Amino acid sequence: MRNNYKQAALMALQHFDLDWTQIRFNQRSDTCTFVIETNKEGTFLLRLHSGRSKEEINSEIAWLELLKSKIDVPLPKGVHDRTGSVAFKVEQGNEDGIYASLMRWVEGEHANERLTEEQIYKEGVLLAKLHKAAQQLELPPGFNRPVWDEHSFRKAMLRLKLHYHSFLSDDEFVLYQSAAEKLYGWLSKQHKNKNRRTYGVIHGDLHQGNIIFKEGEPRPIDFGRCGWGYYLYDVAHTILGLYPLQRELVIKGYESVAKLDGEWFQTLENFTVMVMIENYCHHAPDPRETEGLKAEQPYAQAILRNYLRGDPFLFNTIEI
Repeated sequence: MRNNYKQAALMALQHFDLDWTQIRFNQRSDTCTFVIETNKEGTFLLRLHSGRSKEEINSEIAWLELLKSKIDVPLPKGVHDRTGSVAFKVEQGNEDGIYASLMRWVEGEHANERLTEEQIYKEGVLLAKLHKAAQQLELPPGFNRPVWDEHSFRKAMLRLKLHYHSFLSDDEFVLYQSAAEKLYGWLSKQHKNKNRRTYGVIHGDLHQGNIIFKEGEPRPIDFGRCGWGYYLYDVAHTILGLYPLQRELVIKGYESVAKLDGEWFQTLENFTVMVMIENYCHHAPDPRETEGLKAEQPYAQAILRNYLRGDPFLFNTIEI
């Protein structure tokens, strides 16, 4: 399978006048990516998209261009091919082909477990800057990106129902179903009112793996899941992989730029559970992820039990 993608990547590179010296596999999820090294132009990321239309890819790249005008943070940038397109189809024999795009590489490194309190605080600042910038932008004509809401969550749960046996027992899956039912009821009452400044275009996947640092400053990467959603849903992706005290630092950083109003704490707890379940829905079919999913379950199910009882967990250490 990787060889097929690499062949498609080599074909995609023919659309550009790049003096490239090396191509190496980066990762494969919904999008398969390759790092492209060149002699003089720098480093690029070549993306092969599965399940994304040309309009969606164009909209993502257009959105990044708009964000650049409102935020003082380096962002990925789409590269035009010889025809002036930023998304194009790579033919694969008798198959339908696959869309590709080339992005300029964003310099920086993952902090991994070396995150300092200052870096975590700045992640919150970054989130708030992205959200404030999003509120100021007028969307381009034909903007077409996914919506992350009750409908998308129900679709994710259908995927989990098909594959949960890889890492959950039947009883454990019932716990997930119960939490999902609680979320369905809550999500159905949330209003997508952009004027309230709680809902708009978000990154959609700003977990710790999609934040890199350059000279101590956080930079967001991989906007492939950007779309319509609640800003606190975006925050939930960032804090899920952090410890309770670190989560508080993210919120403090966020509120230094944009104050959170109303019942934000309960809202964020709901979205954190939603994001956690979505992650398992996404990874459940992949046998490469099975052992890791199993290892995470004691903590994940402890969160679900607290959530179903109505016990706060976001900033508290919970017993497994």
